[in-house]
Amino acid sequence: MIYNGPAQFRTACRLGQFDGPTGGQAPGFEQANIVVLPDAYADSFHRYCLLNPQPCPILHIAELGDPTLAALGADIDIRHDLPRYRIFTNGEASKDVTDIGDIWRDDLVTFALGCSLSFEAALVAGGVRLRHIEEGKTCAAYRTDSVTQDVDPFFAPLTVTMRVVPDDQVDLATSISQKFPLSHGGPVHVGNPADIGIISLNNNIDGLGLNNIQAGETAMFWACGVTAIEAAVSAGADLTISHAPAHMLITDRRAHKPT
Repeated sequence: MIYNGPAQFRTACRLGQFDGPTGGQAPGFEQANIVVLPDAYADSFHRYCLLNPQPCPILHIAELGDPTLAALGADIDIRHDLPRYRIFTNGEASKDVTDIGDIWRDDLVTFALGCSLSFEAALVAGGVRLRHIEEGKTCAAYRTDSVTQDVDPFFAPLTVTMRVVPDDQVDLATSISQKFPLSHGGPVHVGNPADIGIISLNNNIDGLGLNNIQAGETAMFWACGVTAIEAAVSAGADLTISHAPAHMLITDRRAHKPT
């Protein structure tokens, strides 16, 4: 089912009626990567994001212990409003869950970071053919051999999302996505995946998304918020919470682009 409004979508998540990937949901509204860390790590992680703005564009940082994100939606409660979360304990993934109310703590700080799913509706409206949407899939994500700027104790390789577009629409897709700087902006690479260290398209993160290129198509790669998750996990905090890959928070904000 496709939910056209973010509030309707979040209600479905709270009621356990939706726990799938968010690509194509509430088109035109900003989707957000979520990282939740103990306060002791928050300042350093904030600096990490500021030094790596393309993979980690900051939409909002919540107050200490506050699960609400009023700046992104009046009724948002980060404990219940994602379709699926991933829990990390001491830097290791422990489980995926659909609610984190039972593990929420007063020392946690929530970071909401931009997501390239936010501009997909604009790509389609602008005439770009996105085959992964036509096939009912999400875009695939890959780790690259590029590195981000470290801030102790945070480090991570650059992760990217891949979308394949018709060869004659590369410039159009670039032009449209560049108008969304809070959703990772324009592509970081266009063309051969091996040039950025992606040796096999079968090695997509969590096995999600379209992972093949057909004749007449070009692979385009955008910075991805999974970068921020892997950096957060690298610190080895006793508790780190993120969205599960491709299972984002959908906010009430229209996808941002300059006027």
